[in-house]
Amino acid sequence: MALVEDVPARGNSAPEGPPLDPEKARAYWKKTSALMWTVLFIWFASGFLVHIFAPSLNAIKIAGFPIGFYMAAQGSLIIFVVGLYWFARRQNQIDEEFGVQEDA
Repeated sequence: MALVEDVPARGNSAPEGPPLDPEKARAYWKKTSALMWTVLFIWFASGFLVHIFAPSLNAIKIAGFPIGFYMAAQGSLIIFVVGLYWFARRQNQIDEEFGVQEDA
């Protein structure tokens, strides 16, 4: 029976670098969690709050479709995709700032 330590490392393991000191790790987590909560709020607002007002928005038409339908069918999806792109870029910036970025 082979022990875990005997199993050779594969190429997809996390890179090992110098660990962050506790103060720097706290600052890193503070920025990362703030970004996470910001993105979660944006997703909640565009996924749920906007749709609560959809019936009252249906009086406004865009290209023949009521804006409530447009926001439900298209607007939220666009916000989600743009939000994911923004989140990935911002998280990479935070990682580079603290020296924990992934090597390409």
